Amino acid sequence: MYINFWLTYMCFFLRRNISDHRDISCFSFFNKSNILFMINVYSDNHQAALKYLKNTEANIHNVLVMAKDFNIRDREWASYLFYLTHNNTLLEIANSFKLKISSPIHQVPTYYTNNSNNSNSVINLMFFYPNSVKINNYYILSEIQHLLDHVPLTVNISIIEKFIQDKWHTIIRNSKEEENFILELKNAIGNINTSNILDKESLESIVQARISEFT
Repeated sequence: MYINFWLTYMCFFLRRNISDHRDISCFSFFNKSNILFMINVYSDNHQAALKYLKNTEANIHNVLVMAKDFNIRDREWASYLFYLTHNNTLLEIANSFKLKISSPIHQVPTYYTNNSNNSNSVINLMFFYPNSVKINNYYILSEIQHLLDHVPLTVNISIIEKFIQDKWHTIIRNSKEEENFILELKNAIGNINTSNILDKESLESIVQARISEFT
């Protein structure tokens, strides 16, 4: 997964504290004072990543998209004659994040094999939050298939440009102004009510509330 440089203001972070698996990348980012998540998954032939997600209770809310190579061939998303039990595991995980499987604009294979005994297949998928009507479908870039065995999937997300007025102010080190600023910051942090922090969800709610005060 690649994050465009122009989106750096949304503060994307790789969240290893949520999912510490080599084949799962969980990113968080800020949008209008909300914390949203994107999950990138590669699941091998043994479905190790899916089993990890199913057996690990990940307290993640506001997942916008989950995508990549799930290594599952199933009639649910392509014209196969068989049905795999791994499909249930994948859909259960998607449901736990309140995601629904999306459909491409044009259905073509996402994986191309050089083995004449195997046929091309659809194993790269995208799941979206169902209320995200502006990103309800995605594109399969089959025109660059000759370069890769897996073809990229792309989705267009509209970002409304708006003017954000900012102001820079430099504080001289070891000055009285710096001392007052640090004192003010310590008091602000010290006044945060932590008695209601019972879990990660309540902590994130407090963090978002504090962010909205400064944005």
